[in-house]
Amino acid sequence: MFTATADLILPSTTTGSFPRPRWFDVSMWGRPLDTCMLDVRFREKFQDAMTVVIGDQERAGLDVLTHGDLHVDEDLAGRAWHHYPLQRWAGFEGDHLQPEETTAPWLHYPPGTLLNEIYTGWRWPHVVDKIQHRPLDYAKIWRIAQARTRKPVKFGTCCSQVMALFLDIHTPHYTDKRQVIWDMAEAMNKELLALRAAGCRCIQIEEPTFHFMANTYGKDHAEVKFMIDAFNREVQGLDDVEIWIHTCWGNPNMQRVMEDTSYANSIEIYLERCRGDVWTLEMKDRNQRDLELFEPFKHDLKKKVAIGAVSHRVLQADRPEEVAGEIRKALRYIPPERLIVSSDCGFGRQGANREIAFYKASAIAQGANLVRRELGLPESYVPAADPRLQLDVVPGRAASFT
Repeated sequence: MFTATADLILPSTTTGSFPRPRWFDVSMWGRPLDTCMLDVRFREKFQDAMTVVIGDQERAGLDVLTHGDLHVDEDLAGRAWHHYPLQRWAGFEGDHLQPEETTAPWLHYPPGTLLNEIYTGWRWPHVVDKIQHRPLDYAKIWRIAQARTRKPVKFGTCCSQVMALFLDIHTPHYTDKRQVIWDMAEAMNKELLALRAAGCRCIQIEEPTFHFMANTYGKDHAEVKFMIDAFNREVQGLDDVEIWIHTCWGNPNMQRVMEDTSYANSIEIYLERCRGDVWTLEMKDRNQRDLELFEPFKHDLKKKVAIGAVSHRVLQADRPEEVAGEIRKALRYIPPERLIVSSDCGFGRQGANREIAFYKASAIAQGANLVRRELGLPESYVPAADPRLQLDVVPGRAASFT
């Protein structure tokens, strides 16, 4: 069900998180958004920051915008990406270091590495009772963002099953992590249905664990099959929503969290077995590895495929010509009507500064235009590339609008 990209060929976007203005120095720290919005200073800063982030994406020329993950606290390596729901749903308590014996096998790193600093610095709540939904205010956040643009706003949220990787059970209510994951999927589904009821028709579910787990256990392992069922439960009832499934290989403080980054064991899962309309893949930072896997699906792609054409881990601002080159490579295996151009992952999470993120985003839009021009397709207007709108010009040499 294509709602945001139905009439767009090679639409441009970013994954989600975006650097916030330096003056946006407030966080929710577990409180409901409605409570925070009673503080006039928070209310003003939150809405103004949303205006800035939406405006940056408009000026960059992107076709599908995001809310920038501005509800996520600016904490260590983006911990709040997981914690925003965990701090608000019933059934969780405290902040605890996760024991090594219950940590996912691919998340162990030696002292003296940044990933060790991150994963030992993060703390997690314990599961102490039955997990139950409490409002996350996603609908309100989306309304604030969508009110600032006529372009579609894609709302992204962390997938329930990836949050469960870090949780330990301390209640007889649960005897199996699967029960925790299923109740979290049902809780998130309630929030997503409320988001849909508010009018949002483009929702991104971020980082289901199929690609991690298929590489570790095999694509037909019982745990992988359960995770697919849990994901499909999470998005149940969103039939008239364009569902994006975002995958990458890690983004805590811009870090890749594992070495085996092949999608070979999970491509059939994402394309055929899980509900959704758009699958996003980390590609630029992996030198477009695995693009050839799409060859057998080229003439029967049921989902659109969003490739990362710029890396969120590299601080060099890409040039539009470089992005166009990445798109041309992808077009060998993915038809233009099924291809979306994006970033590998978000620019937040202690990531790039605003200037670098902005010019990477604009390079995505301009690179898409270069390839559209070659294919004889309509181009999107990119204000940042309009010579008449340049900030600093020599007097008397400004381009005319006539």
